[in-house]
Amino acid sequence: MSKSGAFGLVPGLGGETNVLTAVEKYEKYHILHGGEADERAGNYSDMVNKYYDLASRFYEYGWGDSLHFAHRWKEESLRESLKRYEHFLAMQLAMKPRYKVLDVGCGIGGPMREIARFSNVSITGVNNNEYQVTRGKKLNQLAGLDETCNVVKADFMNMPFPDNSFDAVYAIEATCHAPDAYACYKEMYRVLKPGQKFAIYEWCLTDAFDPNNDEHQKIKAEIEFGNALPDIRLTTKCLEAVKNAGFDVIWEKDFAKDSPVPWYLPMDTNNLSLLSFRVTTVGKFVTDALIKGLEYVRVVPEGTQRIQTILQKAANGLVNGGKKGIFTPMYFVLARKPE
Repeated sequence: MSKSGAFGLVPGLGGETNVLTAVEKYEKYHILHGGEADERAGNYSDMVNKYYDLASRFYEYGWGDSLHFAHRWKEESLRESLKRYEHFLAMQLAMKPRYKVLDVGCGIGGPMREIARFSNVSITGVNNNEYQVTRGKKLNQLAGLDETCNVVKADFMNMPFPDNSFDAVYAIEATCHAPDAYACYKEMYRVLKPGQKFAIYEWCLTDAFDPNNDEHQKIKAEIEFGNALPDIRLTTKCLEAVKNAGFDVIWEKDFAKDSPVPWYLPMDTNNLSLLSFRVTTVGKFVTDALIKGLEYVRVVPEGTQRIQTILQKAANGLVNGGKKGIFTPMYFVLARKPE
């Protein structure tokens, strides 16, 4: 296997020294390695770009092209739940054929392609990571959707679109990377046409989070470290930011609360499956040994095993946060820009 294969994880960073250097720089942004939230917020673009340069292929290999969680029914597959979750969002936005839609923080474009097919709309995705932009465009082309789906490299805090450009705007588990929720939502407000709808699935802390609880703080730090987050916000703060940005809130709900199948189940060590095997004790040992061996023979760059450790921290924090009910990746808000 060459470095451009499944484990050639760092396109754009070049050789082994660059990979290891990127990992070390990323780690320094986080409290687990001495970083502070203000530093992460001030350097959010660099931090998030380094993270997705390092982790994107791991995510696509293990999860697919829709890089998010979903409310899930019993006897429903993960892939089915992801599609239904995306269709639900499209229906809430009342998308009509030929609408111009904006996907904020589109990843490699899985939801964009699914929603474009489902609703017969044109979607522009915004992403600030060069690898994901290139990969998203390629997948759009392979799906035969490059005429209706496009990915623009841009910072969602300062988007290159005129005011009142889009008929609908959405973000799926992306604006958690924003250093300032209000400023991010305000930018989405700016490009949305008056009278039209905006929807988000947001990563948040719940009211059960206790800032004075050391275990809760440890879980929060693991989620931030493992997922390139400047600082996880409370659901109440996100809702307040949506309102302050000028939107009229139609309704909001934490879908994690009533999901028949826990959203974190694919990562739970107590749920033995192909997806969860890698986070079990045995799975971690096998994966670490494999990657160390590949590093040793220089099939993958030095530092790849460190990337795997970051993702393991992410899984640990997400599962523990979900089990304790202090974290949700599925806080949904539907709002409208006034006429």
